[in-house]
Amino acid sequence: MKRFRWQILFGSLLIVSSTILYFVHYFIFKDSHHIFIFMLEDIAFLPIEVLIVTMVIHRLLVTREKSVMLEKLNMVIGAFFSEVGTALLTYLSDFDPRLDKIRGNLIVTGDWSDKQFARVSKLLRTYDYQVEIERVELEDLRGFLAEKRGFLLGLLGNPSLLEHDPFTELTRAIFHLVDEFENREDLRHLPDSDCEHLNSDIKRVYTLLVHQWLDYMKHLKRSYPYFFSLAMRINPFDQKASAIVRQ
Repeated sequence: MKRFRWQILFGSLLIVSSTILYFVHYFIFKDSHHIFIFMLEDIAFLPIEVLIVTMVIHRLLVTREKSVMLEKLNMVIGAFFSEVGTALLTYLSDFDPRLDKIRGNLIVTGDWSDKQFARVSKLLRTYDYQVEIERVELEDLRGFLAEKRGFLLGLLGNPSLLEHDPFTELTRAIFHLVDEFENREDLRHLPDSDCEHLNSDIKRVYTLLVHQWLDYMKHLKRSYPYFFSLAMRINPFDQKASAIVRQ
């Protein structure tokens, strides 16, 4: 409300200033005809000026602002995969009983085109993600995520995250899993019903993580070849992955 009042006051001040200047002009030159000619000319140009400001300049500014925000978001995503994402994806994918059906499609190389990324992305949308929770060491997974809790909290509070962005949904899903783990004293002796509940939470994280990883790989290939080189060598889906560069 205060901001709205300030805008009214500022607008009124501009109108009063303009009126005073017109009176000064008339007082000096005694030529109302000249004043009205230029006033009408200025008013006639206003629609064009509004068009330029709102539809051209504003759009350019919005586009640039969005580009800067996306770049900051990709930096955050990069930090996430370095700190949590790659290790978590490597761990969870080991317990996917059907992974061999898509593993070959996830070995990203430097020859991939945007069309190839789009094809694999479409394939992943139809894939039935599974995690065999009975094989997962839940205590180890809880310990790993507990160590990253502070980092994940920092991600949720980062202003670069877009409200409806898939990465935001991923971080929330991981943080929810952390909360589920921390509210259970013993993860080794859970009823089947609770194991099924935790499995759905883990599956949600795994699914979102795979999609986000592929999008991030596409971004690295397009913008940061040196980061992309390392990401290819430590690909969580490549059983021969190694950061060591070999001929």
